[in-house]
Amino acid sequence: MSAPSFEERFDKGVAESFIRASDRVPGLPKYLGVRIVDVTPGTLRAELPVRDELLTPFKNLHGGVISALCDHVLGCVCYPLMTKGQWAATTEFKINLLAPVTQGILAATATVVSMTKSQAVVRIDVENEGRLAGVAQGTVTIRDPRP
Repeated sequence: MSAPSFEERFDKGVAESFIRASDRVPGLPKYLGVRIVDVTPGTLRAELPVRDELLTPFKNLHGGVISALCDHVLGCVCYPLMTKGQWAATTEFKINLLAPVTQGILAATATVVSMTKSQAVVRIDVENEGRLAGVAQGTVTIRDPRP
């Protein structure tokens, strides 16, 4: 089954601003070192460096870090496809952690599976050192701005 095409609703300017703003996003994404590195119609890729302070006492990346990365890209992938002024909020997501992460770069690729005016379903593949470390799928609620 092929992914839906989002070419006609894709705002390249919004996509480029997400890449440019990666260094200035505050809060948890900044602390984790998340950088959005590529955005195409319906797809977004973000990376974060695995650092010692993000590891568990067993020297594996904490599952909460991987979850936070997934939550971040789950919403971000939708913005270049939404109408200006709309906002997106994660409604739910599920994650399967498939392999331990101990070093290198963690990369999450979010792909919009389905999108309506009020919600989107997104799949996220998380890779590390050339292997699949996790997969997630979630739902984003899309809302119009309040008058």
